[in-house]
Amino acid sequence: MATKTTLFIIGSVLFTFITVPLFFAHADDDDSEKKRYHKISDWDDDSSDDDSDRGGHRKRKRERRRKHDHRKSHIKPVNNSVYKEECGGCHFAYQPELLPGASWMKIMADLDDHFEEPVELDDDLKKIISAYLKSNSAEFSSAKRAVKILRSLRNQIPMRITDTPYIREKHHEIKPEVFKRESVGSSSNCIACHTTAEQGVYEDDNVKIPK
Repeated sequence: MATKTTLFIIGSVLFTFITVPLFFAHADDDDSEKKRYHKISDWDDDSSDDDSDRGGHRKRKRERRRKHDHRKSHIKPVNNSVYKEECGGCHFAYQPELLPGASWMKIMADLDDHFEEPVELDDDLKKIISAYLKSNSAEFSSAKRAVKILRSLRNQIPMRITDTPYIREKHHEIKPEVFKRESVGSSSNCIACHTTAEQGVYEDDNVKIPK
């Protein structure tokens, strides 16, 4: 009798140790499955109820990125009155970002023969203009166009913007006779075709070649 009782107790204990963990494991599985189901359901609800909001957010993000990229491709307009008055009085006041600093310094050092024309500037004006050109040259610009100009030079120091490989490549499809038109004058007359050149915008959409 005692033996049977002992065996019954042992059997009951073993049954408890085996079935209870299985029960909790099953309960955990059910709970996990419920959580997974609710998560999927919640996502579906969001996608149906707030799809327009999320879509609008993505659209606004793309628009901000496009605006940012668009802005960075532009060059800053000339904002130095001395440079604009002294240099812009004879030709288009080119933005400093269109050439590296070494090129501008080379140009400023040879004003006695400034593209076959002498330019007279007193020392104070020369210092102001030189400082402006050097501190705002292509090396200090984050504009995409300035970066591409600088990269294309490969340490060359051109005296003319139109001599930079990047600018030449951008105009390679234009026939030489176009630049000889009276309405254009030369390839250096940016504002003849680039209608927004003064704002530092040289996008193709704003180009209008005069007859």
